Formats: sequence, structure tokens, C-alpha cells
Amino acid sequence: MNFLVPLPVVVPLLGAALTLVLGRRPVAQRVVSVAAVTVTLAVAVLLLWYAHRDGPLVVHVGAWPPPIGIVLVADQLAALMLVVSAAVTLCVLLYSIGEGRADPGEHAPVAIYHPTYLVLTAGVTDAFLAGDLLNLFVGFEILLAASYVLLTVRSTEVRIRAGTTYVVVSLLSSMVFLSGVGLVYAATGTLNLAQLVHRLDALPADLRLALQLVLLLAFGIKAAVFPLSAWLPDSYPTAPAPVTAVFAGLLTKVGVYAIIRTETLLFPGGRTTDVLLVVALLTMLVGILGAVAQTDVKRLLSFTLVSHIGYLLFGVALTSVAGLAGAIFYVVHHITVQTTLFLAAGLVERRAGSTNLERIGGLARVAPLLGIMFLLPALSLAGVPPFSGFLGKLGLLQAGVAAGGVLPWLLVGVGSLTSLLTLYATTKVWSLAFWRAPRLADPRTAPELPRLMVGATAALVLLGLALTVAAGPLFEVGAEAAEDLLHRTPYVDAVFPGGTP
Repeated sequence: MNFLVPLPVVVPLLGAALTLVLGRRPVAQRVVSVAAVTVTLAVAVLLLWYAHRDGPLVVHVGAWPPPIGIVLVADQLAALMLVVSAAVTLCVLLYSIGEGRADPGEHAPVAIYHPTYLVLTAGVTDAFLAGDLLNLFVGFEILLAASYVLLTVRSTEVRIRAGTTYVVVSLLSSMVFLSGVGLVYAATGTLNLAQLVHRLDALPADLRLALQLVLLLAFGIKAAVFPLSAWLPDSYPTAPAPVTAVFAGLLTKVGVYAIIRTETLLFPGGRTTDVLLVVALLTMLVGILGAVAQTDVKRLLSFTLVSHIGYLLFGVALTSVAGLAGAIFYVVHHITVQTTLFLAAGLVERRAGSTNLERIGGLARVAPLLGIMFLLPALSLAGVPPFSGFLGKLGLLQAGVAAGGVLPWLLVGVGSLTSLLTLYATTKVWSLAFWRAPRLADPRTAPELPRLMVGATAALVLLGLALTVAAGPLFEVGAEAAEDLLHRTPYVDAVFPGGTP
């Protein structure tokens, strides 16, 4: 079944080309886009099944033997990320189609939207499947190039200004990443991840640490970890709701995925453990304190997005099976829940005319379904039992307790405090936007919400609830993926069955 591995990249790219040709036929564009993402999701599910049953699936593009050619690898971690990203991408696409059909004027996607969206999808999947650092860099650049277009779509002054900051920061991180790629190649003579396993181990410890820190800096900017996260709350809230949702759900997680992959496969041994633990602690605290101070729903959610990246770094820094398994489960949870909340915020803006908490209220009375669609993922994000957020945080905190030491215990306390402050922040949104009486704008005078937008958001809410029901099997998959990551042998043997050259 190795022939399936390139399809999550090839299918969206072919769909992008076709939708570009169909630029004057919006209905055909929608059909092709939905079909391409649906096929991508189906292939991702198959890849996860086969990777779980048989081990990593590998394709040498163009039949070039490694390390000369491009290698695509679908192990359990990559396949799981493909599944959740494709599911989220499909729901956001349907949401954007519903928005365009309901409002063919200002909020309707322009003709370039669907090709760019599919290119973004291809960039994300390529990054997850990349078996060498250069292809990982290419995946990042594909998705970033598409994100520049989506972030500034319709070119309002506010979006251009916010987009400028995003572009500058992204270019800076790309320069750092490319510099790291060059340094790794100069030191080892290869960029193939499986081959780097042995060649990096043979380098002097100080040189390995320097290469590790350069890559961590690049991925830290992309993942929006503190103190490299100031750009995110200013950039994301200005974009259209579907764009903000897919950015919040996926783009930072690609950076987190790169950290997980390189820290476990290329730089095992935990030399940066204390650094990552401190960064995780500061990311949690600074992010959630910023969220508590906000009066706009989108900015509040943007700060919580930054804050909860800290949980993922916490799991990676523990360098244990339990910690990595918790981080893998939590990244699946966070992609789903954070995307859902941003879609719900878009519905709030459409129903109330604003996301400013000082201007809106009374939504629970006139749009009770919207209230439920916001409340359930908000409770999950805050870690309220029995939702998936609680289970993911519990797994991470238990791993921290098992690790012992001052910093892990401190992270356990800060993680618990962050969860409580997240509950406070989301409860503030609920009480002000949904529970109290209408403020400056009466939501009863607003138009009804389009069914497709509501349906797409509801589908993600149900997916978030399904994560709670399927938490046991998902943790098992996460634990198996974590063991493979820490042992490294399954990945290396799949790429070089006859031994590493």
C-alpha cells in the first residue's frame, strides 16, 4: 500500500490546478475542492490503518534511492496528523462554502480562494510526510506561500497591515530554518532524516547542540512559542473566519510536529530538556494571562492558542513514552477544538455583528445551538471532565509527576493553573456574549445563520466529542507512536531496509 503515501500531497495539488482552470465556475470549483479534500481524508485514514498494522510506509519519489531522492514516510504519527488535519480542513472548507453562498458579496471567497486553499492543504500534508529536512522546508514554504494569500484576501487595510507582520516573521523563520538545513548538510553531508540519525550521533556534542538549537529556533517561531509568539494574536484575528480557523488549527501544529520529529529522531538524549520545560512554562503563563485581559473573542482565542502550545512542549520535553503519548493526543485534541472555537467565533460575529464582548450579548436566547457549539469545545479546551481536553491534560500531568524533578513538578502546577485560567477566560466569553442581555446590537435583528456553516461547525463539535469516546484507542496509538519515535529503529529500518549507508 505504499502507493497511497504521495496521494495526500498529489490530490490537493491536482485539485488546485483544476480549480484554477475553473476560476469562472464557482460551483465547479466547490465540487472539485470538496472532492479533493474528501479523497485526501479517505487516503489518510487508510494510511493510519496500514501504518498501525504494518509499520511505517515509505515511498522513494521518482524511484531514486535514498538518500539521493525525496523520501515520503507515513508512520503512525504522520498518518494520525494527516487524518485530523484533513478532517479539519474539510469542515473549514464546507464552512467557507456556506459563507460564500449565503453572502455572495463582501464575504464570498474570491476565485483564487479554492486553489490557494488546496495548495495550503498540500503544503501541510507534505510537511507531515517529509522524510528529509529539505522537503520539510519545502512543505513549510508551500503552506506559508498559500497562507500569505489567504490572510490578505480582499486586501482591506487591516488585513494588509496584519499580513505584513505575519509575512515578515514567517520569512525570518524560513531564513533561520534554511540556515539550519545548510549547517546540517555541511556537518553531515546528508539531509535524509533516517541517515541523519547515525551521522548526527557521530558529531561532537557541542556541534550537535548548536544544530539542534538553530532548528528549535526556526520551529519555535512557526509554532508560536514564547517569546516568539507576539506576532500571532495580531495576525490571526483580522483574517476571515475560515482562514483564521484553519490557521489556528493547523499552521502552528506543523511547527510542533517538526519539533517532535526532530527532537526524538535526530536529537535524542534530552540536552535541551530544561530549556524546553522553561519555554513551555512561559508559553502557558504569558499566553493565558494575555487571554484573560482580552475583550475580543478572536484575540482571546488567539492567546489561548499560544498558551496551549505550552502543553505540547511540556510533553515533548519529558522525553518519555507517557509524555510523548500525551502530547500526541493533546495535539489531536487541540487542532480539533481550537478550529471549532474559531468557527464558532465566526458565527458569533455573523449573528451579533461583532466579536467585541463590550458590544454583544443575549446570544443564548436567540441562537441556543450556537451557544452549545461554543460551550462544548470551550469546556474541552479548559480541561473540564470528561472532555478530551481533560484527558489530554491528565495524561501530560501524570507524565510530569512520573518524571519527577523541580521543573516537571513546576510545570504540573503551572499547567493546572493555566487550565483554571482558561476556564475563567472561556466562561467570561460565555457569560458576556451568550448569557447576559443584548448590549449595543440586538442579535434578534441579525439574519439567521446559514445551515452549511452551522453544519460544518457542528461536525467539528461532534468530532471533538468523539475524541473523548475514543480516547483509549487514541492513547494506545499515541503510545505506540511514541515508542517508535524514541526507539528510532522502525523509522530508520523502513527507509533503509538493508541498513543505513
